[in-house]
Amino acid sequence: MSNTKRRAIFGGLATIATAALLAGCASAPAASTSAPTASAIAGFKPCMVSDLGGFDDKSFNQLGYEGLNAAAASLGVKAITVQSNAETDYAPNLDSLISQNCTLIVTVGFALSAATVTAALANPTVNFAIIDDAADNNFDGKTDAPNIKPILFNTAQAAFLAGYASASYSKAGKVATWGGMNFPTVTIFMDGFAQGVDYFNKQKSKSVQVLGYDEANPSAATFTGGFEANDTAKTTAANFIDQGADVLLPVGGPIFQSAGAAITDSGKSVALLGADADVFDTFPTYDSLYFTSVLKGIKQATSDVVTQAGTKSTFDVTSYIGDLSNNGVGIAPFHNFQSKVDSGLQGELDTIKAGIISGSIPVKSYLVTK
Repeated sequence: MSNTKRRAIFGGLATIATAALLAGCASAPAASTSAPTASAIAGFKPCMVSDLGGFDDKSFNQLGYEGLNAAAASLGVKAITVQSNAETDYAPNLDSLISQNCTLIVTVGFALSAATVTAALANPTVNFAIIDDAADNNFDGKTDAPNIKPILFNTAQAAFLAGYASASYSKAGKVATWGGMNFPTVTIFMDGFAQGVDYFNKQKSKSVQVLGYDEANPSAATFTGGFEANDTAKTTAANFIDQGADVLLPVGGPIFQSAGAAITDSGKSVALLGADADVFDTFPTYDSLYFTSVLKGIKQATSDVVTQAGTKSTFDVTSYIGDLSNNGVGIAPFHNFQSKVDSGLQGELDTIKAGIISGSIPVKSYLVTK
C-alpha cells in the first residue's frame, strides 16, 4: 500500500483531541485470580486503555483486557485499566496511567495510535504496546517512538478461509461484508474475505457475489461510521439481507450484535460471522446464527507481551505479527453449522491454509509479514 493511500485511510487519527475529563473505569470481564507462576521485575505495573468499544465489547478490547489480566495474575501483580468513552478521553487516560507510575501501557485499537505515540515520545522511560496498529503515523514504515511495541495480525489470511467457506455455504450466491470505520485493520478482514470468495469462484467455476466490498474499488466499501451496536449498524445489516445476502461478515467490535438483531427480525435464513473473537462463546445470544468467526489471538499475544515486559530487563519492541503460520489468526469451528456445510469443506480449508502458509496461495494484505 502506498504512503498516499495509507494517509487517506489513517488521516483522521492525527486530529484526535487531547483535552477532556478523565473517563472512569467501566464494567468489564472479571480479572483472573489464579496464583502467580512467574516473578515480575521490581516495580512492574502493567496498565491498559480501551478504545470506544469498551472492555465488555465481546471482541478485541475484551480479549486484550483478558490477556493483560492473565499475565498480571501469573506475575503476581495488579493491572490498572481505564475505559475510553470518547476520543477526547485517550490522552487524559494515558496521562492518568503515567501519573500512577505504570511501567507498561497497552493501548487497544488503531484509534489510539496518535495519542499513544505522543505519550510514548513524552515519556521515554515508560514502555508501550498497541494492539492492532503499527504506531506509524509518519507513514514511513517505522514505529514512531522507540518504546512502542506493535501487536499486529494478518487477518486477511484467516478471512480468506472464511470467505471461501461462506461462498461454499451460500445458497443465494450472495454474501456481504462491511466495517465500522475505514481503517486498514478493519478492511483487512473485508479484503481477505472477498479474496476467499473469489478463490472459491475460480476453483469451483461459480459466481458468488460479495456485497459491501469490491476488491477493485475498496474506497466504495460500506461502513457504519462507528463501532457501536446501534440503529445504523442494524439498518446496514438489514439492507444487505434485503439485497439477498445469506452470509454476513460485519467487522467492527459489537456491530455484529446489530446484525444478529437484523437477521432475527428478518425471519430469513442468514448466517452470521464474527470478527476477532469466537462470538459463539463470547456472545451466545445469537448462537444459532453463527457460521464461524475470523479470529485474532489477541488474548494470548497480549499476555505474552505483558509477561515479556514484566520478566525481562530489556523491553523487546519488535512487532508481533500473528498469522496462520504461528496460529496468531484462524477461524472458529462451524459449531451449529457443522452438519450444514459441505462434507469436503474442512479438507479444502486445510489444503488452502497450507497453501497460504507456504505461499503457493497468495493473500494480498497491507500488512507485510516476514
